Amino acid sequence: MSDTALPRIILASTSPYRRELLQRLHLPFETISPQVDEAPFAGEQPRNLARRLARAKALAVAEQHPDAVVIGSDQVADLHGKPLGKPMQHDRAVAQLRAMRGQTVVFHTAVAVVCLARQHTEVDVSQVNVTFRDIDTGMSDAEIEAYLRLEQPYDCAGSAKSEGLGIALLARIQNDDPTALIGLPMIKTCSMLRAAGVSLLTGARA
Repeated sequence: MSDTALPRIILASTSPYRRELLQRLHLPFETISPQVDEAPFAGEQPRNLARRLARAKALAVAEQHPDAVVIGSDQVADLHGKPLGKPMQHDRAVAQLRAMRGQTVVFHTAVAVVCLARQHTEVDVSQVNVTFRDIDTGMSDAEIEAYLRLEQPYDCAGSAKSEGLGIALLARIQNDDPTALIGLPMIKTCSMLRAAGVSLLTGARA
């Protein structure tokens, strides 16, 4: 794979959030659903779950497209060691947000880049610590209800979109890469794509 030939890039995800983030690089890519069971193993820690699923998603697609550079990612919200999944329903989102009031939730966002033709596999996990407001400073039951009705973030781990109105629920964010919280840590993804043979800026399209 030469520096001048841009490899085929596949995002092993149908997430609109990850697709939007990857589009920032102005690289041509396609998306394919990885069809991976995301259920955690018994006793599996949230960070390990995110790492395993990101790798599994990338490998599932890479096995069908061995010449492509495949990006897999997964995010797990961690409340005191307990994984918080996507609520998918209003009542579950309410319960999640109530549980997170005044707490710091750790968001583990893993990214894997795989190219089987180059025998290249790399996996990394970014950590973002998010402190939610308490009941007196922006997370009353009424405010939670109003937020969910307006934004309906039922497909987001932790039931809040920091890039949207969910920022009003937060007291603090600590991270090395703000895109990690959205769903794909782009600083690390760029580094991993370079290692897999992708020339980022010279391969970008206007």
